[in-house]
Amino acid sequence: MDDDRPEVLLTGLLFYDLVLTGLGGPPTPGEEIWTAGMGCGPGGIANLAVAAARFGLRTSLATVFGDDFYGGYCQEILAGQEGVDLTLSRVADGWHTPVTVALAHGQDRALVTHGQEPPYSQDTLMGDPPEARTALVHLEPEPRAWLAKAAANGTQIYADVGWDPTQEWSRDLLDQLALCHAFLPNETEAMAYTRTDSAVAALGTLSELVPVAVVTRGGDGAIAVDQSTGEYADVPALDIDVLDATGAGDVFGASFVAASLDGWPLEERLRFAVLAAGLSVRHHGGALAAPGWYGVDRWWRSLTDPELKRAYGFLAERLPADPGPPVHHAPVTPPAPRH
Repeated sequence: MDDDRPEVLLTGLLFYDLVLTGLGGPPTPGEEIWTAGMGCGPGGIANLAVAAARFGLRTSLATVFGDDFYGGYCQEILAGQEGVDLTLSRVADGWHTPVTVALAHGQDRALVTHGQEPPYSQDTLMGDPPEARTALVHLEPEPRAWLAKAAANGTQIYADVGWDPTQEWSRDLLDQLALCHAFLPNETEAMAYTRTDSAVAALGTLSELVPVAVVTRGGDGAIAVDQSTGEYADVPALDIDVLDATGAGDVFGASFVAASLDGWPLEERLRFAVLAAGLSVRHHGGALAAPGWYGVDRWWRSLTDPELKRAYGFLAERLPADPGPPVHHAPVTPPAPRH
C-alpha cells in the first residue's frame, strides 16, 4: 500500500468563525456588551483538519468553500499556512461560506450561524475515497455512502456524533458503528444513545459495538475501553482556565488519532487527548486554537507540578525532537489579502 496515503481523511461543512470572549454575562435583548477578546479563523470541519495537521499527520480534507472573502481566507489558512491537502475540496460559484459568531462565556458558548446547505454533498466530494489510514467522521442519522467505501478500503473510522435536536436519540444511528474502529461521544450523547444513566454504563454498552469506545466527560476527563487490547483507562481533566471551549472536542479526537497511529497504550492516548483539548481552550476557539506538537512540548517543558510530571512522564519519550515552529493562533482580524 502507498506509504504516502493520507493519514487522516476528513469531510464536512466548513465555517468562518468569529469568536468573542470575555463576556461578563450573556447578552439580553436591547443590550450592548463590549468584549475583552476576539478571534477569527476557519471552523467546523477545519477544527479537525488543523488539529491533525499540527501533529504532523498527512491530512486530506473534502469540503466546500464559497467564492467569497471568507472562503478564500479559509483556503489560504488551511492549505497555505497549515499544509492541509484540499485536492478533494471544491469552490462553489455563487454560494457563500457559512459564518458563525460564537459568544464564549464561562465553560460554554452560544453560536449564531448564517448560511445555506452546500451545493455538493459529502458523497459527491468523496466519490471513491482515497485509501487512508484513518478517517475522522461525524455520524449523522442518514448514513453516508462514502463511509462504507472507506471502511472497505481498510481505512480505520474514528467517529463522533453531535447533539440530536429532536432529542429522539435513535439507536439506529449506532448501527453505523459496525463500520467504525473507534467511537468518541461525550457523556450526554453516550448516555442518550445507549439509554443508560452513567458514563461508565454507556461506555460498557458502546464497547460491545466498536473495538475502541471513548466517552468524554468535560471537567471530569474521559474514560475509554480498547477491546482489541483489553485496556481500560480513566483520566482526569486538567485544571485549566477556559477562555473558549469551541473546538475542544475536535482537538481531542484528532489528538487521540495521532497517538493511536503511533501505537501508544490506551491510557497515554487518553491523557494526550485530554491534554491537547485542555490546551486548546486557553485560546480563541475554532481551528487555530489547536496546540500541535509545539504547544504540547512547551507545556511539558514548563511543567513543575510533580504529580502531573509523573502522570505525563511518557511525553519525555513521545515528543518529537523538533516540535516545529510556534503555531498561529486566531488573529483579531484577518490579514489583508496578498497582492
